[in-house]
Amino acid sequence: MIHVDSEIGTLRRLIVHSPDDGLGKVIPSKAQDWLFEDIVHLQTVRKQEYDYYIKILLYFLDIEKVKGKISEIDAPENQRQFYIPEHPKFHNSDKVLDIQKLLIEVLEQDDLRKEIIAAIGAIEGLSYAKRQQLKTLGPIELATTLISGALPDEHMIFAPVPNFIFTRDIGITIHNFVLLNKPAKQARSREAFLAHTVFLYHPIFAENRQNLIEISDDEHFFLLEGAERKNAITTLEGGDIMMVAPNNLLVGVSERTTPNAVNKIIATLFEKSVVDKVSVIKIPPKRDFMHIDTVFTQVKRNVWVLYDKFSKKRQRHDLLASLYQKTDEDEVRILQFQKGKSQPVEFEDLEELLDNVSQVDLKATEPTQFIYSGGGEFPYSQREQWTDSCNVLALKEGVVLGYDRNDKTAKSFEEKGFRVIQAKELLEKFESDELSPETLTDTLILLPSAELSRARGGWHCMSMPILRDAI
Repeated sequence: MIHVDSEIGTLRRLIVHSPDDGLGKVIPSKAQDWLFEDIVHLQTVRKQEYDYYIKILLYFLDIEKVKGKISEIDAPENQRQFYIPEHPKFHNSDKVLDIQKLLIEVLEQDDLRKEIIAAIGAIEGLSYAKRQQLKTLGPIELATTLISGALPDEHMIFAPVPNFIFTRDIGITIHNFVLLNKPAKQARSREAFLAHTVFLYHPIFAENRQNLIEISDDEHFFLLEGAERKNAITTLEGGDIMMVAPNNLLVGVSERTTPNAVNKIIATLFEKSVVDKVSVIKIPPKRDFMHIDTVFTQVKRNVWVLYDKFSKKRQRHDLLASLYQKTDEDEVRILQFQKGKSQPVEFEDLEELLDNVSQVDLKATEPTQFIYSGGGEFPYSQREQWTDSCNVLALKEGVVLGYDRNDKTAKSFEEKGFRVIQAKELLEKFESDELSPETLTDTLILLPSAELSRARGGWHCMSMPILRDAI
């Protein structure tokens, strides 16, 4: 079953991707081309950071996989087998799905495997000999090669797809529809193809196959030139889409998602009567805030975490005023389109829009509150926004995952009455039954992030929810 109608309904099923060997193949000269800020140390990312994420997810979504077993799972002699999608001892949860495991299962279909190899060969410009070499690989080896870029002998035949860990960008669940991405950067083309292949051909999506929404280029786009071509570009990434309420979808116009794509989204969703409102948020097209989920995410019905650079209601010290002078390009503009109405509603700023979502769409019974990146204090607001302080993932209403390096933001959570706890400590308390996922409320769970934050994506980016409880 696939269904998501909010950002905060209790999470029941999601798609992730454990860091593969491709992350360890990013080299400095290609890092930015492959959309990384820096190279990362793969073993640290795995053992000291991402593995905590998987354990926390399983404790909330599939507790029988981990309860009372963590010391055994993490025993040195087991060599992380529990976390490796291609390993026979992989956790294989049907609640915490790894897209690499799903791809392996798709590649077990012989005819389909041949088609995929042919398509990848065309995308990557592989020689006939290399395509024949791929055909000799079994499903596990082939999936690993297609993702990491390297054959089983470690010989690289094309670039890795290190951004595959950011599964939010491959597609967004809107009720029982899945909106598939169309990435802005060439580095993500193979990633997008593999993700689309999984959604089209894996059996778990069979019932929803007719509900896949793909956004394509305009007819004759290939003939356009200059400004006309620029205005017709259609790209879309999931970090710019938020299903914040059953009737309201937020869509960002950003560095990665274009106005033309947004026009197509609005037309399609209204035609299919999927939502009543689409709220469009135009943010500056800069790497600092590549998607709207780097600027804000939702914590509770009435609580949001927000980057105060885009907050008109925050009072700033006069000495810093010059740092916040804006050009037209820097301005945020917000228009809400409503089905059946010809004129959009304009909101002055993000707080006004998000307050409207909380109070009107979600019927919050308490005033809307905002937690600001870095406490809204210079220079911490900018520093911590860069390391994804605004990019939190709600496991259920009020219980969210964030990065441990964003100290001032964590303090702001505490000041709003939230428990702030390290993932390691929380797991210990779960194991001893001092705390339980079912009864945990108003909590910011901090996961290690020294290496992962170099990739410029938080836990919201590293999740694609496909099932949440109705809000």
